[in-house]
Amino acid sequence: MRISTAYEGALGDYFAGNATDGPYNAHTDRPAMLELAGDVTGLRVLDAGCGAGHYITELRARGAAEVVGVEGSARLLDHARDRVGDDPAVTLHHHDLEQPLGFLPDDSFDLGVVALVHHHLEARRELLAELHRVLRPGGTLLLSTVHPTADWLWHGGSYFDEDRVETRFGDSGATNSYRRMTMQTFLGELLDAGFALERLVEPRATEAARRVDEARYLKTHRTPFFVAVRMRKDEVTRREPAG
Repeated sequence: MRISTAYEGALGDYFAGNATDGPYNAHTDRPAMLELAGDVTGLRVLDAGCGAGHYITELRARGAAEVVGVEGSARLLDHARDRVGDDPAVTLHHHDLEQPLGFLPDDSFDLGVVALVHHHLEARRELLAELHRVLRPGGTLLLSTVHPTADWLWHGGSYFDEDRVETRFGDSGATNSYRRMTMQTFLGELLDAGFALERLVEPRATEAARRVDEARYLKTHRTPFFVAVRMRKDEVTRREPAG
């Protein structure tokens, strides 16, 4: 059974606001991912799990020629539409990332961005296969997720547990669900999908986060919250998963 984890209703509104200037999304994950992206001038970009459109507007401001956003939450997509405005170079799709991206053609994007959504999904391997399909040969995939060490510290048990957990969502009082995974699982699934690792970072909050919330800024400098990778679509055939 597929598990719906889309941020709808009031939770979607809270996330949209938090992602604008929050210490984790806005000032830890996003700066790291944009630094990994490098020069995006003239690129066609897919933002899978685009949320409220923060990456879309950043990528367009940095010169991306076209950005296609895909999001499962109708509420977040409304926020994305408001943020993007009437930009003709942006296309938004309401679509569940647990399902194939059949509306997107093969070899059609230079860059794929999957920011802090991967751990929410059950069909991770299927999504990675679809991302590999729609990226052009030699194309780049940027992907960030919760750091496995952070999950171990927060939820206890064995580091190797890969159960689904509930965690409190900031100061909203709500919880959200995602699946733990080890670093071996995280990287192994990317390699199995036919991607080659170019760079891995464990981002810490920028100085801008200190202004927003100094306590949370300091937490990211003691505990690795996220891990972000830059992957290249390999020219060789995807390998079969071990086991």
